Amino acid sequence: MTENTAEEKLSWKFPKDFWIANVLELFERAAYYGFFIVLTLFLTNIVGFPDIETGIIVGFFYGGLYLLPPFVGAYVDKIGFKRGLIIAFSLLTTGYFFLGITSSKVFVLFFLLVLMVGASFIKPLITGTVAKTTTEKSRARGFSLFYWIVNIGAFSGKTFVPYIRQGIGLEYVNFFSAACAFTALLFALFFYKEPDNTASGKTLEDVLKALKAIFSKPRLIILTLIIAGFWLIQAQLYATMPKFVIRMIGESAKPEWLANVNPFIVVVFVVLVTQLMRKFHAVTSMLVGMLIMPVSAFSMSLGPWLENLYGNSISLGFANLVFHPLTIMLIVGISLQGLAECFISPRFLEYFSLQAPKGEEGLYLGFSHLHSFVSAVLGFSLSGFLLDKYCPDPSTLPAGLTEIQKAAYYSDAHFIWYYFVAIGIISAISLLIFRIVTKKIDGN
Repeated sequence: MTENTAEEKLSWKFPKDFWIANVLELFERAAYYGFFIVLTLFLTNIVGFPDIETGIIVGFFYGGLYLLPPFVGAYVDKIGFKRGLIIAFSLLTTGYFFLGITSSKVFVLFFLLVLMVGASFIKPLITGTVAKTTTEKSRARGFSLFYWIVNIGAFSGKTFVPYIRQGIGLEYVNFFSAACAFTALLFALFFYKEPDNTASGKTLEDVLKALKAIFSKPRLIILTLIIAGFWLIQAQLYATMPKFVIRMIGESAKPEWLANVNPFIVVVFVVLVTQLMRKFHAVTSMLVGMLIMPVSAFSMSLGPWLENLYGNSISLGFANLVFHPLTIMLIVGISLQGLAECFISPRFLEYFSLQAPKGEEGLYLGFSHLHSFVSAVLGFSLSGFLLDKYCPDPSTLPAGLTEIQKAAYYSDAHFIWYYFVAIGIISAISLLIFRIVTKKIDGN
């Protein structure tokens, strides 16, 4: 017993490079999420892209972040982790910085591409370092610590950014992200050492072979498309919500803080939910989450109803907290999304890995986020059209409108969320059919 206890304690001790990798991840996530939560606002308000074009641009940018990493991972194996990190953070620092000093549409698109390539290095490099600096016994704990660092970075970036946006200007958020990326670059240059045996033997041919194998499995592709419905709704935290909140409530609103509700709920509940659902089939757990999503989207649409009942401010009765009704219902909806994610995300990865041939789980999991590519392209593009129709950019409205006339353009803004209610219902029904059919095929 004493020997086992000592062994458990030792498993919490990690090499220096493990902690350096987590510091890099902390700064990278703060930079990325601080930037990404206001990206649609930046492209429309500063650069001048209309809502529809902004949605399409951000959709492909976000989708590319999930499509490129498996291919980049094969390249990283050849050049080494340290060199890969230096390239990644150099690209990120350059991209963020130049987005802060240019509003030319052509240059903005170019530096978004620079960011997309730079960010695609991070996932295989950091997770690869965590894997190589932990033992079989300490790996679970190592990745749990890494997961917490990811969420702390994302949470802190989105918490700090409103003070920049509202204080000195939206475009200066890019300099905050550039500073975070540059700090990470310095850590990579001076403190990070190449882990032993960084080469995994994975080649571009292997990656393409795995992708081809995934597309030859109808079950995986169908499930990926169904789960994309969940992530399509989830993407509205960054696609629709920031513009919706500011246009409906005003410039004093802080959509960045609202977006933080999601990771908070996930961190608090994911272990509990996973434990509760451990004896159920993976698809059953995912189905519970999918049934929550239409309720989440519908909750977000109820702001005007709550406003009609209580006016445009509601006191929560403690700490003198006062919220706009739209804010309250968005918090409810986003909380439900976070809860749904606890049921869906871990079990989807489990199911995806079980479909891989023995020994090829890693390659398969490299493409487990194909649903995010699909949902990003479709979700952000759809958001652009819906915002343009129901919650338009104020600068596009006719000049000289009275406040009452202006309000008429936004009277149906909550209709946006009805589209995502429909998508959630269709996705849930599709997953139920998938479960029934596969259960009959598998006989379990």
